Amino acid sequence: MRLKDYNRFCASLPHTTHVVQWGGAHVWKVGGKVFALGREADGGMLTVTFKCSDLAYDILREQPGLRPAPYLASRGLKWIQRYSAESMDDAALEDYLRESYRQVLTGLPKRLQKELERN
Repeated sequence: MRLKDYNRFCASLPHTTHVVQWGGAHVWKVGGKVFALGREADGGMLTVTFKCSDLAYDILREQPGLRPAPYLASRGLKWIQRYSAESMDDAALEDYLRESYRQVLTGLPKRLQKELERN
């Protein structure tokens, strides 16, 4: 997946916002909360970081090309970083990004969820 594909996919999810911050990371949010971070590494490879369930975290952290997300996982958060497509293809990555988005959206206050639905 290239950066433009990542950005296009995240932009297709409802009520998302995009900002470039933290040293050039493409950060995607819903309701002001982060659900995905993408950054092009040297050589054009895209690293993508996303939130996941406890079970998915336990499984994914052991797979080649995936690791607990630097900084986030060290603080006890269940975030995975895909740094190569070795064991997760782009279609699977999109599924995990969609699930990360869903988790963050449903974790928002109900009032904010209703406000987003109206817009």
